[in-house]
Formats: sequence, structure tokens, C-alpha cells
Amino acid sequence: MSVETQKETLGFQAEVKQLLHLMIHSLYSNKEIFLRELISNASDAADKLRFEALSKPELLENNAELKIRISFDKGAKTITLEDNGIGMSREDAVLHLGTIAKSGTADFLRSLSGDQTKDSHLIGQFGVGFYSAFIVAENVEVFSRRSGLPASEGVHWVSRGEGEFEIATVEKLERGTKIVLHLKSGEEEFADGWRLRNIVRKYSDHIALPIELPKESFGDEKDSSAATDWEAVNRASALWARPRSEIQDNEYQEFYKHVAHDFQDALTWSHNKVEGKLEYTSLLYVPSHAPFDLYHRDAPKGLKLYVQRVFIMDQADEFLPLYLRFIKGVVDSNDLSLNVSREILQKDPVIDSMKSALTKRVLDMLEKLAKSEPEQYKGFWKAFGQVIKEGPAEDFANRERIAGLLRFASTREESGDQGVALADYVERMREGQDKIYYLTGESYLQVKNSPHLEVFRKKGIEVLLLTDRIDEWLMGYLTDFDGKQFVDVARGDLDLGKLDTEEERQAQDEVAKAKEGLIERLKVVLGEQVVEVRVSHRLTDSPAVLAIGEQDLGLQMRQILEASGQKVPDSKPIFEINPVHPLILKLDSEADKDRFTDLSRILFDQAALAAGDGLRDPADYVQRLNRLLVELSA
Repeated sequence: MSVETQKETLGFQAEVKQLLHLMIHSLYSNKEIFLRELISNASDAADKLRFEALSKPELLENNAELKIRISFDKGAKTITLEDNGIGMSREDAVLHLGTIAKSGTADFLRSLSGDQTKDSHLIGQFGVGFYSAFIVAENVEVFSRRSGLPASEGVHWVSRGEGEFEIATVEKLERGTKIVLHLKSGEEEFADGWRLRNIVRKYSDHIALPIELPKESFGDEKDSSAATDWEAVNRASALWARPRSEIQDNEYQEFYKHVAHDFQDALTWSHNKVEGKLEYTSLLYVPSHAPFDLYHRDAPKGLKLYVQRVFIMDQADEFLPLYLRFIKGVVDSNDLSLNVSREILQKDPVIDSMKSALTKRVLDMLEKLAKSEPEQYKGFWKAFGQVIKEGPAEDFANRERIAGLLRFASTREESGDQGVALADYVERMREGQDKIYYLTGESYLQVKNSPHLEVFRKKGIEVLLLTDRIDEWLMGYLTDFDGKQFVDVARGDLDLGKLDTEEERQAQDEVAKAKEGLIERLKVVLGEQVVEVRVSHRLTDSPAVLAIGEQDLGLQMRQILEASGQKVPDSKPIFEINPVHPLILKLDSEADKDRFTDLSRILFDQAALAAGDGLRDPADYVQRLNRLLVELSA
């Protein structure tokens, strides 16, 4: 290296300072992970060079043999990791090693739980793996030159992880990046050939380029940095290109951790090779937990795309629909051009065929998981259920299969857990029942105790209880399952069909006629607040309930639209009364006009509260209720 020029001392981004402090002092319980993170970064650098060299072959600088080399010096207490990938310019080094605005550091810090083991699982997921070097190193040096730049524009970055870093321009003949870790006292165990080989084989055997160590490095040598005889210690072949029979489960899991930047095992995976009209290989994984940006629909997502084992892009989101954005993995095609771009991907009919097939393969995985590992599927549903609920609206062709994956709470389950599959509901349906009944609301307690369920409890009819904010929107697209229509029990005029006897229907008609006078009086009092007043067939215990018009928005959708600042269409509820309830009998016999008005409005407001809605005039409700309480206490 020549003399350093343009030397500067710069400060880390504030959040990076916090991150470094956590890593250095408390975060990692498994220190050897640092090597896996640095190797993964080096592998990514090689992939990026391969891709850029497709259009600019001169970037290879007459050296197309990409590799990673690891050496050590026991006396100097250093480990050196070197790659000949894309490398970094001075600007790249400041951006990627000094600030991490794009990598979610702030979200990472907010996600910390204080549990060392759990928190260590977050590190790769948030793209801050380079900083794991400071777990074992008191000082880190980075020498790099971006491919295509002259040798005089190499960069030397150095830091002790204490808030500042130095950066200078140096001469670097070879493209790529060299990282020198100056180990802390007590971490000398890592400056050992045998130890390094075992870490590489444990975590990085799947990396698809050779990871080389000096042949002599079996633990006795003091310094391997000047070695001339190297050997690969990993398989250096694309794992997805190997036959499934040759791959162990632990290899699949380590590869998942590499592509997903995750520290936890995947729930399940599918490795498949397609031959014939289309030829491609896919390796798809279902994670065990949700990423921090799952609900950021614009966040980077998608599969790693390879063409004939050459890396093309990191987040190819054209191969799976948005509701499956949590799926990780790779797809390697023989039917796409090596110089493929996003614009071409969006227009290529081959992509449409692959997307359809890969979507079905993911649904196959999830169906198999739900059937064979129901407890694991419960965990999956807790993490990803609300995203799967986006499916019926986005993927009409697979709507029935997606519906089969959905899970809901119901009146049959006391826990409130979302564990009821639609197939199980249909299997338990009453004789003569031809509808799937459901009720939406803001919380489980609210819907569980809703007056709308009273007649269903009396008749022993199961009702699905939907409390996720997306549920009412979902049911706008999910109209039926297994030939059975969905019916919102709070909407329109309830018709139980064959579940009501002829005698019950006749009795309902007779009661409705008998209460026509009361209905007219209530219409006068409630006026423009309601669209209709009628006798209810839903109630057995409560005096009154509010029903929603068939074409009106429910409370969930109104609240979602209001929260997003959209104009909500005006709608009025239907006020239904229980003609045999003591309060309604009292109301019917009330001759005093003012008392009748107070009782009527109190019953209306109580029905609104039971439906989870707010009161339009809370002060009016309190005043009317207080007047009645005073009369009762007089």
C-alpha cells in the first residue's frame, strides 16, 4: 500500500453508535457468528460483480475467478478476510460502513427486547451484519477498491467502534475488499486455522464460491497471511442446484439463514426442479417469524433471482403475489436472458407462468404444514395470518385454496384464539344449515358478547368471530367457501332458512303485527337517526340491537376509511327491538311522551355501544340516563 491521502476522521450516525455499543458490550451470545456475516457480505459482493459484469465485462479486470480467502496471524492477533468482488469506492465506504440509513438500524434498536439470545437473532435480518466484527475485534480495518476504478482510488477505513472512523485514499492494485480484524484480548481462539475451518463449514458451506484457507492451517501455525498454497474448505456449489437426496436438513436451514439474513430456522421449505416447456429450479422457505417491515408494502421483498446460476437481482418481487411477500428463497431459470431487467421481467409471459407455479407451490407448502404440523401452523398464522388475508382480493384464481388456509375465532372456542378452519366449520354445520355465519368487530370480547349472537347461541349455531381490522375488507372478496355463502349476522334482515321452523316464523309475524304501534312511535322519536325500526328475530336476552344495511359499510371499514382521511359514505342503522324484553314491554306501555323519548334514546345509544360504535352525543345520553336514575331513586 502507498501513502494514505485525503485522510478524514468522521463520526458514525447516532444510531450506529448505539448499535456498536450494544454489540461490543452485550448483544451476541454466539460470537462466532461474526465470520458468517462477513462471509455473507463478501458473497453478496461477488454476486453484484457477476451481475454488473454481464453488461460491463471489463469490470472483471481479467480475473473472473471469484473467491473469498481467510488468513490469520496468531502473533499479531489478527484475522483477515479478503474477497475479489465488486469492492467499494470512498463514497460507498462512508455510506455503508459509517451510516446505515437504508438498513433499518432504527427499527432494529426499537425491536430489542433485552433478552441477549433473542436480540442476537435480529442482527442479520436488519442488514447490520458488518458491525458484528466488533464483537471479537477491538479495531477493524477495511481496504477496498471498487471494480472499474483506478488503483490509486482505493480506500482505507478504520475504526475502534467507539463513535468515530477514519477514512483515507490509498493505492490498491486488486479490486474487492480486505477486512483485517485486530482481535480483543481473550478472543485469540479465533486466530486458529482449525477453528476457522469449522466455523466456515458450520455456517457457510452453502456459499456458491470457494472460501479458501491456507492448506497448512490446522491450528499449529502462527501466521498464515503469507500463504501461497490455498484450498477451498466449503463445497462452493449452488445448494439449490444439487439433488435433494444429497442435502441434509441442517444444510437447508443454514442456506435459509444466509438468503433471509435470519438467525432462526425456517418453518418449512420446498426444493423443486421443473423441466419441460419451462426449466427452472426453486428453493422456497416459510420463515418462523415475521420481519420487521412485513406491513410496509413498499419495503424490499422477493426472491433472489439467478439465471443459469448467475446472480441477477436480490429482490425479484415479480415471482410471487404481494400477499406471499414473506416467502424467502431463490429461483434459478434457464429460460430468461442473462441481461434481464425489471422492465423485461414485468412484461415476460414466462414470468407469469413461473409466478403461477411458484404461488401454487407455496400454497402446497402451507397446506401441508397446516395438516401435518398444526401447532407450527398456529405459530405461522399468528405471524403471517393478516398478510394471508390479503390473498382472496389479490389472487382470485387461488381464492378457495387461500380460504382453506384462513383461521378464525368462533363461538365454539372459549379462548378467542384464531384456530378454526373453514373446513372444520363446514363439517360441524347444523343439519339444514346452508350458510357460514360470521360477525366482525373491534375486539374478541365485544363480538363474543354481542346481542347479534343470542339467537345463534339459543339454536346451537356456530358463528365465526372476526376481529382483525382487515376482516370486513376480506369478506368483501370472500363470498363463499365449499359452496356455502358467508352471511354477516349483523347485516340486513336475518334469515335462518331451514333452521327456523314454520311455527317460529308464524310467531314472529304475529308479534311484528302486534307491535306495529310501538314501531311507529319509535320511528317518530328516532327520526333521521335510523333507516328503519322493526321487531328483531336475533334477540333473546337484550332489549335492542343495531343492524347494518345490506349495502352499507360496517364499523371496521368506516374506521379504516376515516383513519386514512377518506370520505365515508353516510349510512344509518336499522333499530331492532326484542318484543318480549321487560324494557320493551315497559316502553310499549309508557304513556308519558318525555319518558318515552328518554327511554327510546337510551335504548338506541346502548345498542350503539354494544355494537362497538361511539355515541354521537355522549352528554345527551348521560343526561337522559341521570334523569331516569333520579326517578328510580326518588
